[in-house]
Amino acid sequence: MKKIILTLLLLSSINSFAQSNPEKKLGMWYAYGGSHKMSEKVSIKTQAQFRFFDIANDLQQLMLRAGANYKINNTFSAYLGYAFFNTDATFDVDGGDANEHRIVEDLNINYKHSKFGVAHRFRFEQRLFKANTKHWFRYQLGINYPISNTLSAYVYDEVFLNFEGNTFSQNWFGIGVKHKLSNSVNLQLGYHNISLNGGANFNRIIAGIAISTNHTKKK
Repeated sequence: MKKIILTLLLLSSINSFAQSNPEKKLGMWYAYGGSHKMSEKVSIKTQAQFRFFDIANDLQQLMLRAGANYKINNTFSAYLGYAFFNTDATFDVDGGDANEHRIVEDLNINYKHSKFGVAHRFRFEQRLFKANTKHWFRYQLGINYPISNTLSAYVYDEVFLNFEGNTFSQNWFGIGVKHKLSNSVNLQLGYHNISLNGGANFNRIIAGIAISTNHTKKK
């Protein structure tokens, strides 16, 4: 925990020297993820992210997501959920914000290759704005590797595709570590890069906590 705090303080010091340009700033995403097992097949997934342009200042986006995951077998699972986004697209000024609602459908494929954990996620999103509706397809490839009984490393890449207009929208790349505090709690610290169609590029640090519960255990 002390190492994580020192890392965040160092990042804050570095970020204070950055230019007043969102592409030049090292932003911060604070993330929460919950997985609540209701039966052998069904789990409830909850998620919240506070996405800042800065380390802890100028909130760019609030994301809240919840849904149900159905385990088809040990390799395949499907997810259906709802997400809410509140976004301030302006940087360093108060330019107003916009709300977005999304319906989310996932197909997940997870398996082991030697010591590596491999995860494929195919995601469809219906993006509901006040004036119109847009559609996204997202594909993510994730790989994790256990360093010890409590520490693991991960890397992922995700491409976003539009159903209309320019097909390619953006690409996300991330790398980091996860620390297992207990059977129910995991901590995450990683680097996240966002590359948009048109050339814009953003660098973010993700600090997260994941909590899992099992409601199938007999009392």
